[in-house]
Amino acid sequence: MAKSVTCSAPVNIAVIKYWGKRDEELVLPVNSSLSATLHQNELRATTTVSRCESFDKDRMWLNGREQSIDNPRLQACLREIRKIAENGRANEHIHICSVNNFPTAAGLASSAAGYACLVFSLAKLFEIEGDTSTLARQGSGSACRSMYGGFVRWNKGSSLDGSDSCAVQIVSHNHWPELEVLILVVNDQAKGTSSTVGMRRSVETSELLKHRAEAIVPPRLAKLEKAIQEKDFNTFGLLTMQESNQFHAVCLDTYPPIVYMSEISRQIVNIVTCYNDYHKTIKAAYTFDAGPNAVVYVQSGDIPEFLALVKHFFPPSDSTDSFIRGRSTSTGDTPQIEELLRRMASQLRVPGALRYIIHTAVGPGPQVLDPENSLLGPSGLPKTQFLL
Repeated sequence: MAKSVTCSAPVNIAVIKYWGKRDEELVLPVNSSLSATLHQNELRATTTVSRCESFDKDRMWLNGREQSIDNPRLQACLREIRKIAENGRANEHIHICSVNNFPTAAGLASSAAGYACLVFSLAKLFEIEGDTSTLARQGSGSACRSMYGGFVRWNKGSSLDGSDSCAVQIVSHNHWPELEVLILVVNDQAKGTSSTVGMRRSVETSELLKHRAEAIVPPRLAKLEKAIQEKDFNTFGLLTMQESNQFHAVCLDTYPPIVYMSEISRQIVNIVTCYNDYHKTIKAAYTFDAGPNAVVYVQSGDIPEFLALVKHFFPPSDSTDSFIRGRSTSTGDTPQIEELLRRMASQLRVPGALRYIIHTAVGPGPQVLDPENSLLGPSGLPKTQFLL
């Protein structure tokens, strides 16, 4: 009889970016990084893993379609899990079924959530205890940060075997309850240059990347950790935006250059900058990963005003209740932003520029789900509703 485990795992968004590997095979980064784990109510991967003597081979289904099991990163995770497992059943074949509730490969850290969920599920299936972030890292580097909730640092480590390149939780998801997150989705399609290809190109050609890893990231990371511990939003926001700007400067310093941000991305930067200038303090902080979509940190008291500003400049192309998804936002009177809009008269309104907005917050790490949430049936094949 098959033994199955079903788990969910979160997306994480880096505020200190991981970009570039010093060891491709072991997925070892050129610098340490720091991220916020986003809440699974809005963004999560769900995975069921099952093992059984009757399975004739390993198989995997992702978002309704069967995938090749020969992906090297996937094989690395399976190999390491089987190596650690101490019971004789570690050699049984495994079936894996996974679904995301958000777009895959669109710069929303789908691989981080997916591999974190896979490794966490396999560890539960084979009863492996302790930190498994080093295993998740070998599937997708940033997946190691999705093994914990709250704010998480990925230590680059110094050992050649990667044994000390692991994730450490800085604070729990309950530490800063006023901090909320808005994801402005400009494009939810797969990005043109994959992160793997982009990182390799940057390591090979960008002098700025080398300087950044050695001289800029270490002190910036320490300052950002302190700001998080003290819930100092002004410092947190400033450093987060500077870090995002520098990451994309590295992409432009790469040859051939890599461009992930779009014209709408740049307009979001301008809107956030004008908003902060108007208030003479930092009220919103943007960060962009390898894609055009903006992640904006805003404290809860400022969410209605900032959302009103975003909806003014990027109104939905049609009236729909699904434009803002996720956490409920106050439905009271629209904040009075006329004076702010007068100050921003030069900004263009672009209806339909945003596909939608995801309103979320910092959340917990991976979770074990009840058996009724299984994606696989008793036969070890995906349930009908999880197939396309």
